[in-house]
Amino acid sequence: MTLLSARQKLVASNIANADTPGYKTQDIDFRAEFENAAYENPPGGQTPSVIEAEGLPVKADGNNVNLDREARLLAENALRFSIASSFARSELASVRSAIQDGKGA
Repeated sequence: MTLLSARQKLVASNIANADTPGYKTQDIDFRAEFENAAYENPPGGQTPSVIEAEGLPVKADGNNVNLDREARLLAENALRFSIASSFARSELASVRSAIQDGKGA
């Protein structure tokens, strides 16, 4: 969820800078960061690496923010956050159930 939060901030920053001359779209290599986090022990200890998004057309002012792309990323991020939240709630419910079952024994 930390990774999703960091990406949300970057996408919001990209949108805020859509009219800033020379601004380059920033992103996180989500797949690489997710894989790195899976092998960290303990997980979540590092700040994700920010990269410049590649392959985006550059406007005459040097800016390459594509609002359609950023809107899609916001929607993707919201979906991923919702799924991660559901998993976390499920895990917490399992732990709560185990604790409550253990008290009665």
